[in-house]
Amino acid sequence: MATMNISLPDELVDFVEGEVDSGGYTSSSEVVREAIRLLQHDKDLEAEKRAVLKREVGLGLADAAAGRFSDKTVFELADEVRREHRR
Repeated sequence: MATMNISLPDELVDFVEGEVDSGGYTSSSEVVREAIRLLQHDKDLEAEKRAVLKREVGLGLADAAAGRFSDKTVFELADEVRREHRR
């Protein structure tokens, strides 16, 4: 495993040390690795959300180009998308 030296502001040092002192982690490196994994996971989720949105917009544009329209208002459609996204 490679070694990397980083500088942290005092409040982050205190947080990392607190996590280790609480027994949740065995070392500061473990805390930082977990934080980076979570950041990576969040970025992966964001990329997935963008891909879904791009696909759905493409489907909507294709429907519009083919003359398939909905009687729903923009607000009704937005509510529907939000509900679908929460599932």
